[in-house]
Order: sequence, then C-alpha cells, then structure tokens
Amino acid sequence: MSKNSTVFLLLLEPSQNDAEHVASLLRNSGIPTRANRIENEEDLVEALNQQVWDLFLIRVHQDANITPYMNQIAQMERDLPVIVLVDDYDAERTVALMKSGARDVINFEAEKHIVLAAKRELGNLTIRRRLRELELQINDAEQRCELLLDNSKDAVAYVNDGMHVYANASYLNFLGYDDLDDLICVPVLDTLDAESAEKYKTITKSLSDPKAKAAAAEDVPVVTERADGTTIKVLMSLSEASYDGERCLQIILRPEKDNAELEEKLREMSQLDLLTGLYNRQYFMEHLAEVKEAAVTTGSQYALMYMAVDNFQRLKGELGIADADVILRELAHVLNEQTDLACVLGEDADPERVLARLSDDIFALACPVSNANHAQEIAEEYRKHVEDHLFEVEGRTQQITLSIGITLVTENSPNVKDMLGRAQTASEEVREQEESKEGNGIRMYQSKRENPMDDLDLAITMLESALANNSFKVLYQPIISLRGKGDEHYEVFIRMLNEKGEEVSPYEFMPPSGPTEMASKIDKWVIMQTIRQLSEHRSRGHDTKLFINLTAETLQDKTFPSWLNIALQSAKLPGDSLIFQISENNAITYTKQAKDFCKGVQALHCKFSINQFGLALNPFNLLKHLSPDYIKLEGSFTEDLQKESQKEQAKEMIKQLQEMGKMTIVPYVESASILAVLWQVGVNYIQGYYLQAPSASMNYDFSEE
Repeated sequence: MSKNSTVFLLLLEPSQNDAEHVASLLRNSGIPTRANRIENEEDLVEALNQQVWDLFLIRVHQDANITPYMNQIAQMERDLPVIVLVDDYDAERTVALMKSGARDVINFEAEKHIVLAAKRELGNLTIRRRLRELELQINDAEQRCELLLDNSKDAVAYVNDGMHVYANASYLNFLGYDDLDDLICVPVLDTLDAESAEKYKTITKSLSDPKAKAAAAEDVPVVTERADGTTIKVLMSLSEASYDGERCLQIILRPEKDNAELEEKLREMSQLDLLTGLYNRQYFMEHLAEVKEAAVTTGSQYALMYMAVDNFQRLKGELGIADADVILRELAHVLNEQTDLACVLGEDADPERVLARLSDDIFALACPVSNANHAQEIAEEYRKHVEDHLFEVEGRTQQITLSIGITLVTENSPNVKDMLGRAQTASEEVREQEESKEGNGIRMYQSKRENPMDDLDLAITMLESALANNSFKVLYQPIISLRGKGDEHYEVFIRMLNEKGEEVSPYEFMPPSGPTEMASKIDKWVIMQTIRQLSEHRSRGHDTKLFINLTAETLQDKTFPSWLNIALQSAKLPGDSLIFQISENNAITYTKQAKDFCKGVQALHCKFSINQFGLALNPFNLLKHLSPDYIKLEGSFTEDLQKESQKEQAKEMIKQLQEMGKMTIVPYVESASILAVLWQVGVNYIQGYYLQAPSASMNYDFSEE
C-alpha cells in the first residue's frame, strides 16, 4: 500500500468517540484512513457488499465472540485482516481470539502497538494483493507459452514423476504418436533405449546440484524408441520447469547433427568477452539469476562484486584506445589469477567463482561466501592484488586500482538488475567517501531505511540543514472553477531537494509525529516565499489567491496571526489573497485551537479551508464548531464518484456541503470523463493532473476555462 493511498477501515466499536480516536490514531501515524463504524453482523455484511476494505478493527469486552464476523468474512471470501482490541490482556482469551482468525489481539491503551500492527497487516495485505495480480499474469503468460509451444518446431514435452503430462505436435511427430492422449502417462523411460534410459536417470537424480543442472541443459545424445518400434538418434536437453502450477521437467529433442562440436564452440564463444577472454555481461547476468535461484532454494549465500577501474577515462585519454585495451587485457589476466588461486586453494565451501567483464572498465565477480566479513576479505584480496601489480605499456609503468562495491545475494535479495545496481551504488560510494575521489577501496552495500525521517533526531538535523541551505522548493497547482467564474486559485506545495537535487515530497521528509518547532518554521518559510512571489505575480495584473497548507504545529501557535499580519503588511498584500488550509484530522484533534486559529486569520481577512474532508466517521460534526470557507474532499471520493456502488454516498456529501454554503473542491481529477458528474452534483472547484501538474511558476491560463 503506497504511503499516501487511502486505507479503508472498518470499526466494530460501541463508542463513537473511541472509534474516532482509533481512526485518528492511524491518521496521526501517517496512514490516510477513511473509516466506517459498524455495530453488528448485518452492518458488516452490508459494508462488505458495498466495497473492498483494507483493515477491520474489532473492540471486544469480556467474553464477546468474534466467530460470526470471521465466518461472514470467510463466507464472502474477503481478504480482510482483523485486529481485536481488548480492555485488558488475558492469555487464554487471546489464544481463543487468534484461533478464531484474528491477526493480533492488542490492549486498547497500547496505541503504539496498534499502529505497528496496523502497518504490518496493511503491508502484508499489499503483498497478498500483488501476489494475486502476479498469479493472474503468470496464468496468462503460461497460456501464451502453451500456444507458442503448440506451434513450435522444437519437440518439447513436460514430464512429472517420470510420466508425460504435455507434448507439442513436433514432439508427438518425433516419437510417432498421433494424439497427445496416446502419449499421456507414457513413462519417459519407455521412449528411450536401455543405455539412454540410464543417462536419463543419472541426469534427473543429480538435478539438485547447480553444476549438474547446467550440464542437463546441454544437449545429450540419446536414442529414442518411436511408437512403431523404430529408433532414432537425437539430442536431448533437460531443465526444471513448471506446468499447470506443478514443478516438472522440460524435455527438448533435436535431431543429431554432425556439427555438434562446432555448435558447442560457437556457444562458448557467445559467452565470452572478445577482448579479455572473461565471461561477458550476458552470461554473467544469466549466471547471477542461477545464483539467486540457488540462494532461494538451498539457503546458500553469495557475494556479488562490482569492480570499477579508477580513473579509466583519464587513462584512456592519455594512452589511447589501443594501449588502454592492452591494460584491460592484462587486468583481466590479473583478476583471473586471483580467481584461479582461490579455486586451487579451495578457500570456499564451493570454490567456484565466476568472473566477467560487464562493460568498458567494469568487471564483476560472483562467488559463494559464509558472511559479509568473508565477502569483504575476498574483495580486499582482489583490490590488493591489482594495486600491487605493475602494469606496463610501451615501457611506461601504470598503476591500476579498483573501487569494489559488494552486495550479498540471499533468498531475500531483489531481482538481478537491482542486485547489480546495489553493487554499483556501493562501488560509486567508494570514491565519494574519499576526499581525493581516487577510489581504490571496497564498500559493502547498506540498505537504506524506508524513511530516515522516522528518526526524530535525524529529521531535525536534516530539516535544519535544508532550511539553512534554502534546500526547499515551492510548487503551484491551479484550482479551477467549474461554475464559470474567472477566479485564479493555486494550491502551494513544498518539496525538499536532496543532495542530488532531486525533489522529495513532505510524505518523506516530514515525520508524522513532528518535529514540532521545525514544522512551524517550515510553514513560515513557505508563507514568506509564496507571499514574495504572489506579490510580484499580482503586480502584473493578476487577482490570484493561494491555498497554503499548514501543519498542526502552526495551528497551535498563538503568535501566528500577529506574525502573519506583519508579513502581509511588509508585502503589501491583502489578506483575502491567502487561504489557509488544514487537514480534517488536525482540525478534529485540535478543534479548540483550530477555532481560535480560524478567528485569528479571518480577522486579517484571510480565508480558511479544510482538506481531506470525509475521512472521519462523522465529518459534519466538525462543522458545528468550525466555519471554513472552502472544503476540499478527501481524494478517494473522486474515485467513488466514478463507481456506481459508491457514487451516491459521495454525491450526498457534496449536496450537504452545498446546502451549508461551503465552496467545495474535488482533487485528483485525472481525466475529462468525470467532469460531467462533478458539474451535475454542483462541485465548485476541481484540481488535478488533468488540468496541470504542480509547477514552479504560476503560469496556468485561466482564460481558457
């Protein structure tokens, strides 16, 4: 589940206030939550029929029984994780509830535990949903593959437990069978002569060995016995495969040819780098895939090393292409020496190492290791062996060094390209960590935390640095009137620029729980920047107004209205050019402060807006205490308006807001198809990428609307 996607939460909770408290707890932790409270089993059935839910929290008292609810979820075949909240812990009851199907049982007061469990279950749910999508894609791919096999000229069959389960037309013709039904359940051994049958048995028994698996994929000469009793010499290759969801063995038969030796030579040549004689990139990537498979199936651990020649482009410019190639050939020989030495000494449990040249000045090594320290020791041996070698070209001595990046290959490693990317990143960091930028070192890849800003101390340091270095950027996205008005509105967004100059959204750089002072400082920085740009923009004849989002920290700052008054006077801007916007969740959590804040900014003629409206269990209750000028709906309602099953609920909410005299804004408008619906229900303003993405300047042409 992506960081800013809305989570649909079901709550079985007798108390409206407690239900709202739990929903707010998740929102405050950074989970955009749209909740619905139910009271009984009938409500659950109705809710499950209406839409797909992401999480179900059940509050139980004493000996309450959750079995009827779990049965309904199972009967309707819904993948809905359930967490039970209790008033006090009881080991026996906890076991009973988890046997009934609860994923966790947590004390209602243990708020941090609730948040962690919710994030865990939502993460697991995302994985399960993705798995189901992949299964559909696999099924589709298998159907396409079967169609290709049926029309293939190669004779292909699948075997399970020694029996044929599938054969294409070429295979049937090869063995003289008219129909697949005649071959199904015929043992493979019955289609081979005695000597070939022994070869087949030997190969299949040893397929668990990676070396034997590679040998089995090569063509083996055998003699097949056809249905009519005649025999024919063929080349057979075996490989593990999957058919109809079951692991099996794939057999490919080809006619025996006189030039088999030549074909083998060509195959070997296709795996080698012509300049150095090492394996080439294509072969290495295929080998890396086999290494990953071995790590998954056997639990083995390997190291992938990315070896970059330091300052090679400068060396190439000094020596010329021809002499640079001489250096590369000698370097390949030096690396191969170290590889051969390790294999002879048997330093590893499995001494096999595969060395390859990936590109001009990049080499790579894959080898088995026992742990990270072992991998670093091996890398250091290669680095030192190259550093100590004196390279000579036309009487001139050259010293070559390597920056070696290492990543471990385990059952939990990503795909092959990402693994190589990790090793490359580590290699590049070798040079970055050295003042001279000359490299000549090794570095183990370190996984980055999902969000380093979750560390509050680190967050404060990074944000202070960003403010000091002016490493923030303001963007503007237009908000367009649907009612024919020529109003010029933009919403202000902020991005932080990282060390590479890339934009980072607030979802990443603002931790959900603070830090308090920094959030308020960033709000003021944004306001000062936008006021300055807005003043300049309005001086060119525009009557533009800006929506500025504020954090809960600014909402609680009693000195903010007086500070804002001074800022507006300095910029000579009217107060009605600014519309301050806070989230519904912050408005609910700090209702009293929000009420005082609203009075304070409206006294300066500024407007007030609530965004993400509709997430609360009873959002209209908030409007009894606050009187915002604008209401921006939560983004999931935009999707609801395009679904027949959800459309009426969203329409009713907009209708109620219109009757209360609120100006409504619908975000995330991504196509023209929804505009007619929005017009019909009376929406005042729309916003989204269909109109324009956030931009560094206020350049939207409102006259076209």
